Amino acid sequence: MRSLAVASPHPGAAFAARRRRHQPAAANRNSISQHCWRCEKAQDRSIGSSLRISHLAEKLNKDASKNMLTPAAAVSVEQAQATSDLPKGDMWSVHKFGGTCMGTPQRIQNVADIVLRDPSERKLVVVSAMSKVTDMMYNLVNKAQSRDDSYIAALDEVFEKHMAAAKDLLAGEDLARFLSQLHADISNLKAMLRAIYIAGHVTESFSDFVVGHGELWSAQMLSYAIKKSGIPCNWMDTRDVLVVNPTGSNQVDPDYLESEKRLEKWFASRPAETIIATGFIASTPENIPTTLKRDGSDFSAAIIGSLVKARQVTIWTDVDGVFSADPRKVSEAVILSTLSYQEAWEMSYFGANVLHPRTIIPVMKYNIPIVIRNIFNLSAPGTMICQQPANENGDLEGCVKAFATIDKLALVNVEGTGMAGVPGTASAIFGAVKDVGANVVMISQASSEHSVCFAVPEKEVASVSAALQVRFREALAAGRLSKVEVIHNCSILAAVGLRMASTPGVSATFFDALAKANINVRAIAQGSSEYNISVVLKQEDCVRALRAAHSRFFLSKTTLAVGIVGPGLIGRTLLNQLKDQVAVLKENMNIDLRVMGITGSRTMLLSDIGIDLAEWNEKLATEAEPANLEKFVHHLAENHFFPNRVLVDCTADTSVASHYYDWLKKGIHVITPNKKANSGPLDRYMKLRTLQRASYTHYFYEATVGAGLPIISTLRGLLETGDKILRIEGIFSGTLSYIFNNFEGGRTFSDVVAEAKAAGYTEPDPRDDLSGTDVARKVIILARESGLRLELYDIPVRSLVPEALQSCTSADEFMQKLPSFDQDWAREQKDAEASGEVLRYVGVVDVVNQKGQVELRRYKRDHPFAQLSGSDNIIAFTTSRYKEQPLIVRGPGAGAEVTAGGVFSDILRLASYLGAPS
Repeated sequence: MRSLAVASPHPGAAFAARRRRHQPAAANRNSISQHCWRCEKAQDRSIGSSLRISHLAEKLNKDASKNMLTPAAAVSVEQAQATSDLPKGDMWSVHKFGGTCMGTPQRIQNVADIVLRDPSERKLVVVSAMSKVTDMMYNLVNKAQSRDDSYIAALDEVFEKHMAAAKDLLAGEDLARFLSQLHADISNLKAMLRAIYIAGHVTESFSDFVVGHGELWSAQMLSYAIKKSGIPCNWMDTRDVLVVNPTGSNQVDPDYLESEKRLEKWFASRPAETIIATGFIASTPENIPTTLKRDGSDFSAAIIGSLVKARQVTIWTDVDGVFSADPRKVSEAVILSTLSYQEAWEMSYFGANVLHPRTIIPVMKYNIPIVIRNIFNLSAPGTMICQQPANENGDLEGCVKAFATIDKLALVNVEGTGMAGVPGTASAIFGAVKDVGANVVMISQASSEHSVCFAVPEKEVASVSAALQVRFREALAAGRLSKVEVIHNCSILAAVGLRMASTPGVSATFFDALAKANINVRAIAQGSSEYNISVVLKQEDCVRALRAAHSRFFLSKTTLAVGIVGPGLIGRTLLNQLKDQVAVLKENMNIDLRVMGITGSRTMLLSDIGIDLAEWNEKLATEAEPANLEKFVHHLAENHFFPNRVLVDCTADTSVASHYYDWLKKGIHVITPNKKANSGPLDRYMKLRTLQRASYTHYFYEATVGAGLPIISTLRGLLETGDKILRIEGIFSGTLSYIFNNFEGGRTFSDVVAEAKAAGYTEPDPRDDLSGTDVARKVIILARESGLRLELYDIPVRSLVPEALQSCTSADEFMQKLPSFDQDWAREQKDAEASGEVLRYVGVVDVVNQKGQVELRRYKRDHPFAQLSGSDNIIAFTTSRYKEQPLIVRGPGAGAEVTAGGVFSDILRLASYLGAPS
């Protein structure tokens, strides 16, 4: 029996000899723990030790082929061809436990318990190093290479971590054996690191040899933990079995044939029903230690699973499965029950925390399922990755399985007419990119060959741009290429789904969702397989785009970030209606309404996640800040977490209405009962409507004319279906409807006005209603909707305010003086009554003669306008289709409840347009 010689010239010989090391007999736990390797530090200073270290340093870079391989590492052809007793097939289940699962002694014991509960006939368990140990080992190498003396203390920390874990987990002979092996390994690592320190350089094979010790120690501890339960168990150093060929791109290619031969040989000498194997580490064909690179333990498990043709490979981690999107960005992301191999492959490439990107390859050949499960939530079934059938039904719903993103990218665009039809241009472009070692994440090229654009990591774009400028210097100078352009701060959003290939309309739905969220797409890539559709967009838009696409494919709720301007009577009523309905909308209609801010004229309340509507009034009083409309809008517009934003203006303020155009231009939808924008200057109205029609940003204003009545939508329905509007006539004011419905039976006009004011039907100053201006604004709105280009001053209005009272300084003064005009009103009312008629205050849109007016008219008692009660409104549409008998819309047209309800209806209509089920 021999121990590893300190002056071993190469890690290949070192790790081969290490496996032949004598295993000491059981020793007292205290004596072993007290025998710390640190006592050997003084020996480093001796001449003999220095000579040995210098000898090792001199041989660090000698060719591996010159080193003698030990018999344990070398495998002859004759041995490989020997008959194997290794069983293969469904009796095997393979488990892989990552560093988090192996992070503490208790977690290692939990892993042992899971393995022991597995009823499979044979189990092969692949483990990573304990949590953070791989980073600690890399740090050791880096410190030694940098000649940083703290590598000694860092190695001491590694020793202490594993010794403490072993003492908590093991006892007796098992503990003694493990600590003896740990001590010997640490001593040899100290010598190797000392050699690296002296040389100031490390080869990749030496680094891999040092780093791989974490897996060796965790595998041994788990095997001892299982053995103490009385179950036979062997641990496998996968450097004896897995053979890989390093490539030039920081990857390795498994040699499956050679690995299978070595596994059969290993099993012939160490047969066991439970095998604990090291993840991450392997050997080259020359038996030089290497690794499967970062996160390679998943890859190890898949390779071993394919070698034994296992029934299933289970990857244990700290999440319940694979999410439909990053849950940190999409809170409604769901756990997927199944994924196809291709879908998982695509998602891992695009950075989703699923698997090592190459893990899928080994198991696909034999249709071995991979299951992702949570070690901390054993009740969760996890996600199964397996072969799946095509989408035979062609359903749009469910054809997109998930979305993934890559951030911190730059888009490089090479453009010029001289590229078209010139062979080798693309080769020259990507040859230059390859020469600087940059990674091309995505490529997009138009069929015209006028331009080629591709995405690279932001940190690599400077070298890529410089290389292209040099490579195409002559073409740029001659004008064959017009530019090499770099667009910084980009992200890629990818939609992934196997069934997209056989489902029409996926791309249309995807891009429609992005357009409605006001997302600009810079580049697009899609293969003919349609496993993924990738788009490049601004990084600042990425989360909003992700949420919009995710909700559009019914993977989550349609979320609306709402800003309420004007918490007065209508705004307050709307907030109370929202409070009563938000839970119902979320549950039954998949609509998630979040009020992100409320602002009045003096104070405002802002929230990043949504205001609790049960407490909004109290919070506005106690937690509000000074009102600032610009800051309020910025808060809503810059919240990239929510894809859809809407401002609801519940004021009657002209200055607020003047901002609609800018809000729509920012991609914010606008909903309002405020009539000022649509009845204001014609050029502003036309500019507003032109912008709204040319974009996916919506502007809804149903409540401007009939409160909660469907007046605007009825008019649009008639026009859009080809009907021709001839005349619109109606009682548009609920206040004036109430006054004239009750102005009868000998009552005085002033009494009825006072009653309406007391009931809350009028504005604080009744002259605002009696002037007829509000009705004129509604007439203008309907006239413009009908295609007439009229200004407000084009509408003649009969004011009901006596000229002598228009100069009253207050509402109280007006109400005091109004009775002096009751006789005039009484005469007019009696004249109408004598003719069997009633007085009604109406607005008229005469489309045929292209005019409008507001006036007091008389109607026969059998006329529909004479049949009203209370504050009802009534509107009659005379059209080519409804010529003999007008189309009538009638109902309550005043009051905060119905007006707020009309606004609420517009909010739900917007949600439906944005993808919510209708």
